[in-house]
Amino acid sequence: MTTVSAPAPTVPSPLLRAVPYLALAGSIVAFCVGTSFGKQLFPSVGATGAIAYRVGFSALILVLLFRPWRMRLTRADLFATMRYGAVLGLMNLSFYMALRTIPLGLAIAIEFLGPLTVSLLHSRRPAHFAMVGMAAAGLLLLLPIRDTPHSLDPVGVGFALLAGLCWGLYIVFGKKTTHLPGGQAVALGMATGALVVVPFGIYEAGTALLAPSLMLIGLVTAVLSSAVPYSLEMIALKQIPENRFGVLMSLEPAVGAVAGAVLLGEHLLALQWLAIALVVAASIGSVVLGGAPKELSPEVPPGQ
Repeated sequence: MTTVSAPAPTVPSPLLRAVPYLALAGSIVAFCVGTSFGKQLFPSVGATGAIAYRVGFSALILVLLFRPWRMRLTRADLFATMRYGAVLGLMNLSFYMALRTIPLGLAIAIEFLGPLTVSLLHSRRPAHFAMVGMAAAGLLLLLPIRDTPHSLDPVGVGFALLAGLCWGLYIVFGKKTTHLPGGQAVALGMATGALVVVPFGIYEAGTALLAPSLMLIGLVTAVLSSAVPYSLEMIALKQIPENRFGVLMSLEPAVGAVAGAVLLGEHLLALQWLAIALVVAASIGSVVLGGAPKELSPEVPPGQ
C-alpha cells in the first residue's frame, strides 16, 4: 500500500512578502509627494483652491469607482456618514491652510497629535503616559512660544492643531460607519467633504480654477495624495499586522519632512527635526505598547 504525502506548504518568496510593505511605503511617499504638488498651487489658486482641487477630484474619482448611490442607508446611517465626511473636509481644509506658512513635515507632525491622542485616551497603562509626555515635548518644541527668527507662524500652527482635532473626530465619527460598505461610505463621505471645501476654493480663486494647466496639477495632486494611497493601503492592510501597520504609518511626519526638503526647499532646523522625532517615537511607542494601533492610521487614507 502506497501512501501519498501531502504537498509541502509553499513559502512565499521574499519579494512577495515584501509587496505589502512596499505598497504601504508607496502610499506614504505618494501622499507626501502629492501634497507637495498641491502646495505648489498656492501662488496660483491659494490654499483653498488647492484643497478644492484635491478633495473635489478625489470625490469624483471615488464616486465613479464605488457608486455610493447603490448603498441603502437609513436616516441615521446617512447622518453618520455625512458627519464624518464634513469633518473629513474640514480636516483637509485646515491642513492646507496650515501649509501656507509652516513646512509640510511639521504640519504633519502637529496634525498627527490628533489620532495619537485618540489612541492614548483608550489606554490605561502607565507606560502610555510617557508617550503622552514625549508627544507633548515635541509639540512644545514647535509651538511659537519663543521669540526667535525661526519660530513657526502661530496661525499656521493653530490650523495644524485644528486639523489634528478634526482627524481625531474623524476617527471617532468614522467608527460609527464601519458597518457600512467601506468604499461606498468613503465615496459618500468624500463627496460631503467636497461640498464643505470646494465653495471656499471657488470664493478665493474664482475662474482661475478652470485653467487647464492648473486643473491637471490639481488632478495629479488628488490622485497622488488620495486615490493612490487609498488603493495601496488597502493592499497593505490585508497582509500587514495592525501593530506593524501602525508603526510604519507613524513614520509619515519624517517622510513628509524629507519630501518638503527635496520638493519644496523646506529645510528644517535641528530642533524641528527633534520635535518630529519625538512625535514619531510617541506614535510608535503607543502602537508597540498596545494603544489601539488601528487608530493611529486612518482606516480611510484619503482623509489626511
